[in-house]
Amino acid sequence: MQIRVSSHREPEPLDLAAFEHLATFVLVEEEVIDSAELSLALIDADEMSALNERYRGIAAPTDVLAFGCDDPCPVAGDEPVTLGDVLIAPQVAEVNARELGHTIEHELNVLTIHGILHLLGYDHEDDVSAEVMQSRESELLTSYSRLQDW
Repeated sequence: MQIRVSSHREPEPLDLAAFEHLATFVLVEEEVIDSAELSLALIDADEMSALNERYRGIAAPTDVLAFGCDDPCPVAGDEPVTLGDVLIAPQVAEVNARELGHTIEHELNVLTIHGILHLLGYDHEDDVSAEVMQSRESELLTSYSRLQDW
């Protein structure tokens, strides 16, 4: 699997390798093929707000956006299958974490999992889909947390 993590924020106090590790964990747990790739970018609130307005018509920042590859993702030969891009706004995540009473690390982990699950076809468009997605997020977060405690 190829996972590219980048940051459009300066300075960057976050451990980008931790995002890559979590993304790899999620893809393995979801049994995604080894030739898959995705990108994860940390962006500031202003950039997130502009993207949210452009693609969702909402003129405000959100915490995470996921842009899946057009289906099907064309690949040539042995090139990796592109899943898409996950964009996370740590500034928004920090506000969410304070409001929800947990750490920024926990919130960033939730958002990473949430964005990747969107790329894999999960959604929360109705109550049933939302429950399925939230349940899977919780399972993955719990499993990953246990792994980190070792």
